[in-house]
Formats: sequence, structure tokens, C-alpha cells
Amino acid sequence: MRNSVLTLAIMLLLQNHATGQQPLPTASPDSVGLSSQRLERIGEVLRADIAQDRLPGAVVAIARKGKLVYFEAFGFLDPKSGAKMTRDAVFALASMTKPLTSVGVLSLCEQGKLRINQPASDYLPELRKMSVSVGGSLDSTRPAMRSVTIQDLLRHTAGLPYGSASGSALEKRYAALDSLLDFSAHQEFLESLTRLPLYREPGTEWNYGYGPDVAGLIIEKVTKQTLGQYLNSILLRPLQMTDTGFELSAEQRRRVAKPFAVDPITRQPQIIPLESPFQCGGGCAFSTASDYLRFGQMLLNKGQLDNARILGRKTVEYMTADHLGPEVDATALRNHPMLNGYGFGLGVAVRKGPGVAGIMGSTGEYSWGGAYGTYFWVDPREDLVVVFMSAVQGPLTRVYRQVINTLVLQAIVD
Repeated sequence: MRNSVLTLAIMLLLQNHATGQQPLPTASPDSVGLSSQRLERIGEVLRADIAQDRLPGAVVAIARKGKLVYFEAFGFLDPKSGAKMTRDAVFALASMTKPLTSVGVLSLCEQGKLRINQPASDYLPELRKMSVSVGGSLDSTRPAMRSVTIQDLLRHTAGLPYGSASGSALEKRYAALDSLLDFSAHQEFLESLTRLPLYREPGTEWNYGYGPDVAGLIIEKVTKQTLGQYLNSILLRPLQMTDTGFELSAEQRRRVAKPFAVDPITRQPQIIPLESPFQCGGGCAFSTASDYLRFGQMLLNKGQLDNARILGRKTVEYMTADHLGPEVDATALRNHPMLNGYGFGLGVAVRKGPGVAGIMGSTGEYSWGGAYGTYFWVDPREDLVVVFMSAVQGPLTRVYRQVINTLVLQAIVD
């Protein structure tokens, strides 16, 4: 009896989504092999953390077998004002922009306008005749043995890392480029980037960085549109992702999720930027849990959702395969406990086996998250898409990726 009441309550909540429109057809969790009772643990854990001022708020959306089975908002949209979180809250995607950019690049490949293994310098001449740092030095360099390819940009083997403010002189210079993504024009960013030597030889080492931002510039060069305009035409509008983009409307601003003023762990001030003059392909978009769930379901469906065909089946299979061959040093990826056991595709991490990694999952599952508290994964074996949206920074982003992973997967009972 208790489970029946709970199932009915969940169905009623789904039918009363704040926007009046569901991202997917709805079903009860139990009808698709998820325990309604065990899913309650999500709310129990998140509400406890909200009560302890660890988490301002969150939205969780879960789809299984093509059905929306869980869609809940927790805590506060704005912890300062006390405004309650809503399911249509808008979040800064940060690096969850990268999979969107990868789809944009692959759509141009499908049109014959790009080739994945093509030198990026064919479109951005500034990337020609790049030098490579010797031993991480800023001053000691040699000519690159080969060109940076578009594949390198999307799989993070271009030698263009985000850098570190506490690292070598070269790493500090790369880290300083982040300010240009927020405040400067595209050309200034590209010229500043190409004045530095590559951190590593192209195609030899995985280093998370600016590759997708450069890929976004290539999209703009090829299409003669802004990145946002192009993604809107081939992805966002066809998928009815009406709350995703790079420019906020006045109405969307009222739905923006805000962080605590001070990080609960580091005690450092927190600010989450939402807009930039630079529509960067690596981290400048915003979205909602509802919209991003539709994006994830499209990928799970091999490129199609409803009547919209975004990519071909083989293209999605290629995007979500591991692109780090034996010639690529993936130490930087393996050093992260959550990602040990993963490879990397075009914009997403790809799980190579059920074990090894610090979180649960299935072989072939793919995922990525953002520095401002967003995370998603698609598990083809389990026919599952999960989106977690919050407004947190620093160490807590990694904590909640692990927490939500366990809370969802422990509820699978079929």
C-alpha cells in the first residue's frame, strides 16, 4: 500500500511540472525497474545536506527506458532570499557545454564541411607552426611534430591545458587565459593562446583544457554564425531545449540558481558567472535539468528524439567511444579517483569496465560534469539518463557526482 501511494504521489508531481511541459513521457519508477522506495533516499540525503548548509539546492531528473520517472527540486533557488528551488531552474553548465559543442562539430562533419582528423589550422591559421614546450618550460621549445587536429581538440590531446595557478610558469600562463573567456573577444583569446607553446606534443597526452573552446571558434568560422546561433539551429531548437543557450532572457534570469556566498568547505567567496561576450564552446552555456535530459536521451537514442534527428547512429557511437589509444598518455585522467578506469570520447568520459573507477557504472556508460555543480551520465546498458543540477563549486562538485551516482544506481532492482 505504501509503495502504491508513493508511486501515485510521484506521478502527480511529474504531471505538475513547473513549466507545464514534461521533457519526456512519464511512467512510475517501478514500471521500469526502479524502486520508488529506494529512490526516496535521494531526497533524504539532499534535504539533510541542505539543512546543514552544505548544499543550497538541486534538481534531479531521471529517465529509464525512455520514460521520465523522477523529477524533483530540492532546497533553494537563492539561499540568500530564501526563494525555493523549482524544476525549471536555470544553471550555469560550465564544462557540460563541451558535449553540446562536440555535437555541433560532428553535425558539420556529417554535412561534409569538416573532417575529424583534419588540422585545426585549416580553419584557424593562427594554429600553424605551433611550438611545443620542452619539459614544461615556457622558454625552451621545439617545433611540433604534427598539427593539432579537430579530434585532438575534442578529446583533450591538443596540448592546450587549462593550466594551474600554482604550477610552472607555462601552466600559470595557461591558467590566466581563463579570464579572456569571460571578458574578451574571440580573436584576443585565440591570439593569446597561440602565443604560448603547446604543453605537450599533439596526440600524445590527455590534458583537460581549452580544446573545445577552439573547436567552438572553428564552428563559427565554418558556419559564419555565432556558436549559439549554430547550436540553436541544429540542436537546441529541434530538441525543444528552449532554456539552453548563451544569452539569458529577463524571464530566465529570474530562474537562475545561485550558490552560497561562501563555499561551505573552503570558506572562499563564490560567484557563478552565467554570461560572457565569448560564447565559449568549453564552458559558457546555461541550461535546465529538463532540457539537458532531452539532450542525454537523444544521445541514448543514437541521435534522435521524437521527430528530430540530430546525428546519425554511427556518429553518436563514434562520439561516445574511447578515443584514447595506446599512444596517448592518460595518466592525468587515471589520477582522478572517479575517472580511473575511464577513457575519453569527443566531449565525454567513457567507462571501460564496471570496476576500477571510484563510482559505480556500466561498460560503455558516458558522462561529464561542470565546475559549477552540474553532472550527467548516459548508461546504454541500463537504458538510463540522469541529470543532476546544483550551484556549488570546489570539492563539493566531486562529492555530489559520487553521491547522486550511488543513490540512483542502488535503486535499480530489475
